[in-house]
Amino acid sequence: MNKIIAITGASSGIGLATALKFAEEGWIVYAGTRHAERDQAKYSDQPNLHFIEMEVTKPESLEQAFEVIKQKHGYMDVLFCNAGFGLLRALGQATFEEIQAVFDTNVYGVMHTIRAGLPLLRESNSGHLIATTSVGGLVGQPLNEIYCASKFAVEGLLESLATYYKPAFNIDVTLLEPGAIGTHFNNTVFAHIEKTGGIPDDEYKQTYDTIINTFSKRNSVPQTSESVADVVLQLVNMETKPLRIRTSDKAEAFVHYKVSNDPTGLEGMLNTRKLQLEM
Repeated sequence: MNKIIAITGASSGIGLATALKFAEEGWIVYAGTRHAERDQAKYSDQPNLHFIEMEVTKPESLEQAFEVIKQKHGYMDVLFCNAGFGLLRALGQATFEEIQAVFDTNVYGVMHTIRAGLPLLRESNSGHLIATTSVGGLVGQPLNEIYCASKFAVEGLLESLATYYKPAFNIDVTLLEPGAIGTHFNNTVFAHIEKTGGIPDDEYKQTYDTIINTFSKRNSVPQTSESVADVVLQLVNMETKPLRIRTSDKAEAFVHYKVSNDPTGLEGMLNTRKLQLEM
């Protein structure tokens, strides 16, 4: 019987890399995207890879996508909630619309996806639910508080689901926690800053400058989307699935600062936690 995985946010980055990796491994892959026809045309040589419309902020879109999987297969082995939205903005500066956009995708989108996909996971008799959070879902970071808050919420959501999904439904639950990844995600975050008027010259300016200077000094990124996809593949093949898995040694080291350092003060975070931006 074929192994089936559905992935949200699969038009680029971690989602696309994972979709390609699993398709190469013989899985039947349903790659969620907003532009299924466009993305399918790029990978027409991949018979196991099926792009499908999935807009995580619209429950009806997810219901329609999972109905397609139900009609074709009747079950799903892995559901990978990967769609994400980033925002580098102080809470005191952010508009309500910006805050809502982050939570609509990162929190409510995950909830909508799980609600729609759960029946198919149950039908597999040994399903696996995975969600991409971040080391930012464990450790707060300056001016990244809205994004971090959304990822903290997903951490709490899946940790709670894990308390009964395995015994009740035989569904494993895992939180995938990367550090900085070499995708277009960060470029999109900074593009949003420019699109909305750049960095204001206000009381947050010095903090922004420190963070962006730190970010720009990186000569290379420590992890690629493809290497994260390798971690996901290893994860689903584990006999015992962990609740949490970091995707690099640096991500693993970063979260230890959660309990070992006083988080007060930007300078302390830059010097002792090294920030996600420097990883």
